[in-house]
Amino acid sequence: MSAKIIDGKAFAEGMAGRLAAAVPGFVAQTGRAPGLAVVLVGSDPASEIYVRSKARKTVELGMVSFEHSVPAEISQDELLGLVASLNADDAVDGILVQMPLPDHIDEPTIISAIDPMKDVDGLHPESAGKLVSGLPGPVSCTPLGCLMLLKSELGSLSGLDAIVIGRSILVGKPMAQLLLNESCTVTIAHSRTRDLPAKISQADIVVAASGQAEMIKGGWLKPGATVIDVGTTRAIRDGKKKLLGDVDFASALAVAGAITPVPGGVGPMTIMTLMHNTLVVAHQRRDLPVPALW
Repeated sequence: MSAKIIDGKAFAEGMAGRLAAAVPGFVAQTGRAPGLAVVLVGSDPASEIYVRSKARKTVELGMVSFEHSVPAEISQDELLGLVASLNADDAVDGILVQMPLPDHIDEPTIISAIDPMKDVDGLHPESAGKLVSGLPGPVSCTPLGCLMLLKSELGSLSGLDAIVIGRSILVGKPMAQLLLNESCTVTIAHSRTRDLPAKISQADIVVAASGQAEMIKGGWLKPGATVIDVGTTRAIRDGKKKLLGDVDFASALAVAGAITPVPGGVGPMTIMTLMHNTLVVAHQRRDLPVPALW
């Protein structure tokens, strides 16, 4: 048995076509294109690359990109002032403050300052509350991308046993809630979980977001399980730098029914779900019906 490879890049490219096709309709109704503002604090190289990728994709899809790069020394009050100005700018439909922030800035305070209607990252407490309540609202980009891939592969998820390894507010917790909302039976595992292999072996769906390279072995998986690997750890293997997931891909191939590769699985979905969220909130802010995008 060899697992099917879930091609996140191909799925993202298909979604890009649907998003680009939907933008002109919004422009026709409002007289302007949807706008996404991204704030980068400091000069972390990985964050800079990611922000550039977001801006490029925003423009490719016919939307407007507002980029704000500010020094790492910016005060919390100054950053809050920038967020307030973006909240008040009607040309800006979505706001994303790139994480992580410098130590002297309180991330929850900044997240909570973003207008919930513009919270394309799905991290505002109001967005989290809507997710728990089953109400429509922005959802954190990576978990939403994982859900899209799962539903494209499996169709209905109702009744399936799922395990999410990791409990971060960025991935683990919203992913578990999304799966609950799809009527899965969900286990959240973390660093204190006892006998993790036994728990993973019972799951039809495994979402790995532990941040530990190749921690999950193929022998831990239930035969035929669908595996979504969120991990991205750079490491040296055979004398070369490689990007590794949380799952030991080679051993998992022989057991899983389907699996996302690293890279090329969840990664391409994250930026595309950000584009999706931007177009959705742009419609919602104008009380326009949201087109079917996936």
